[in-house]
Amino acid sequence: MRKLLPTILLVLAAAPAASAQVPTPTQPAPPAPPPQPTPEPADPALRVSIIGGLHEKGRAYSIPRERVAIKGHINRAAAGENVIVELWRKGKRRQHVKAKVGNKGRFHAALRPRWSGGYRVRAIHKASEKVKGGQSERKPLMVVKGHAGRGSGGARVRLLQRQLAKIGYAVPKTGRYDDATGRAVLAFRKVNRMSRIQRANWTIFRMLFRGKGAFKLKYPSAGKHVEADLSRQVLVLAQDGKPWRVYHMSSGKPSTPTVRGSFRFYRKGPGYNAKGMYYSNYFIRGYAIHGYHEVPTYNASHGCLRVPIPNAIAIYNWISLGDRIFVYR
Repeated sequence: MRKLLPTILLVLAAAPAASAQVPTPTQPAPPAPPPQPTPEPADPALRVSIIGGLHEKGRAYSIPRERVAIKGHINRAAAGENVIVELWRKGKRRQHVKAKVGNKGRFHAALRPRWSGGYRVRAIHKASEKVKGGQSERKPLMVVKGHAGRGSGGARVRLLQRQLAKIGYAVPKTGRYDDATGRAVLAFRKVNRMSRIQRANWTIFRMLFRGKGAFKLKYPSAGKHVEADLSRQVLVLAQDGKPWRVYHMSSGKPSTPTVRGSFRFYRKGPGYNAKGMYYSNYFIRGYAIHGYHEVPTYNASHGCLRVPIPNAIAIYNWISLGDRIFVYR
């Protein structure tokens, strides 16, 4: 027993050291974070509108070969990307242009239809990482013929008359190309130093669709007054600093020229007189504005300012005694 005691004590002394060498269990590693989902592309919310041409009752109109401005909007997340603006006719894509999207999602483009007829305009966007693919609603565009003459009618004549009236020419708004429309076109041609005929061509339509071709008053500060431009053979009733009505007229021929200067109307004569003058407005001696059965495109009167019979009463009613008239070349 005495021999075993030291051995037992030795074993007991070594036990703690042995237990210290036993590995302790490790803590489990934290789980990896789940992968972040890829952001879903935004809806395009694509829309387009036609801002060029003329507009009537919600429809846009233009003429062949004329530039038609287009604007649109897409989700602003598509900034820097491209949108395709298309022109469709009879189920076929006739034209397309690329438009870059700005920071606020806006884009602009221009189309130039070649032929008259009904068209549709739309914008499309191909899917990207930021914005889904999509297309806008199709907007109608009517391209009317760029010429008109006696017997013409419909939208092109209605728009022609509307634009002539808008800048002061005396014209009806019937949608029919009648004598009165022909006279208004003749006055427009005279003002813009074009050939003196009564037919409207593409150049005239283009000018009118752009709001151009108005008569520029020589005396815009004169209040209500009349201007007779002998060089262009037109009579202008003016008020509020702009032409109110512009008429085709014929002044004195070279052998009996119209007196020039500034005058005031001093006498009015309704109806016909013995010389065939119709509804006369006298501004000095026997010189007057009056209707007459013959009003050629050039100066051919005995000194008076002739206007067409159908325009004479309207001019007569507008002019008041004391109103000023400026006659010049």
